[in-house]
Amino acid sequence: MNFHASQVYMIMAFMQSLANSTMFTTYAIYYIATLGLNPLELLIVGMVLEVTVLIFEGITGVVADTYSRRLSVIAGMFALGAGFVLQGFIPSLETLTPFVGVFVWVLVSQLICGIGYTFISGADTAWVVDEVGTEKMGSLFLRAKSYSLMGTLLGIAVSVGLSTLGTHLPYAAGGLLYLGLGLFLIFFMKEQRFVRPERTADSSHWQEMKTTWLSGAKVIRREPMLLLILVVTLFSGAASEGYDRLWEAHLISEIGIPESHLSMAMWFGLIAAVSTFLSIFVVRIGERRLDVNNERVVMVGMFVLTFIRIAAILAFAFSPTFTWALVCLLLIGMLNSLTQPLFDTWLNQNIESRVRATIISMMGQTDALGQTAGGPFVGWVGTRYSIRASLVMAAILLSPILLIFGRVLRKKTSR
Repeated sequence: MNFHASQVYMIMAFMQSLANSTMFTTYAIYYIATLGLNPLELLIVGMVLEVTVLIFEGITGVVADTYSRRLSVIAGMFALGAGFVLQGFIPSLETLTPFVGVFVWVLVSQLICGIGYTFISGADTAWVVDEVGTEKMGSLFLRAKSYSLMGTLLGIAVSVGLSTLGTHLPYAAGGLLYLGLGLFLIFFMKEQRFVRPERTADSSHWQEMKTTWLSGAKVIRREPMLLLILVVTLFSGAASEGYDRLWEAHLISEIGIPESHLSMAMWFGLIAAVSTFLSIFVVRIGERRLDVNNERVVMVGMFVLTFIRIAAILAFAFSPTFTWALVCLLLIGMLNSLTQPLFDTWLNQNIESRVRATIISMMGQTDALGQTAGGPFVGWVGTRYSIRASLVMAAILLSPILLIFGRVLRKKTSR
């Protein structure tokens, strides 16, 4: 059986979302209720992941552009699988190794997962854009988002079901799904249009990688648009770390889950399910109504989505009731589902093929830098004042992005 590159990409999107949703829908219960991590430790966990990405992202991106995007993606799938399976068995490891604390095992697993993420980041996008062509990538990214959301929806049910049996089981299952996806890609992921840089007789592997990295850096320096994207990525990373790590804690600690026959896992599963249903609907509308291959349409879309997202995060931070907070969460989920494919399209419209994975990895490094720098600061604000204050700070960190999008739009309008 042969699969076209776009079909393999759709399967990757579906399976990765299935695995991630299986793990992360109820991860707060596992981390907070079972492992006993506090808000500062939650931010440190995120910081370790992002520091790992910051260190290894550039290296793995260069490997993908120098040797093979396919091998980079496959290696990343196996590393992620190993890291997540390890997280799933932390309660057992605590019994076997009482001299090593739970928090240490969580950090070790985050280190492994961080390396896995860097092998996939940039390489998967660079691979599929080269295989299908840049003229089709906008539509492809939106379609892949639909498959991703369907995987998320299925993963929600799996997560809630497994979590009721054991809060650690979603991580074990998610890790196994990543390992299975790695095996699938070994047999069905083909790399036909990647052109490996020519190698001189006296060049070493390190020299080849250095040449590729420097080529990517030169492209960014001479392209003002890529520099702007770099700044957007930095602030977006700083803002997202605070919101992504603390919204569950805000809902549990400061707003409160309504008392009912539903367990906490069921509440988070229900929120995720409704958010995914609405996101699928929104993405389908985007596929039909938006010309995502038009750069101006993409820019206007990102400006509007970012403005509404800032307002929604602030509204969530000051939610007086659970219902108010729920509406804000659902709105933010829908906004995120459209923003990512639009951003990926904008980025790839401005990158040369020969250094695509390297530059996308550099963007990943910038995102990690933003999260590494912004995460502890946002966490300190939450510890010093309140989680609500942390969420407000996350919204403030998003505001410079509006200025950048506005500047780009004015330039395009004046042409």
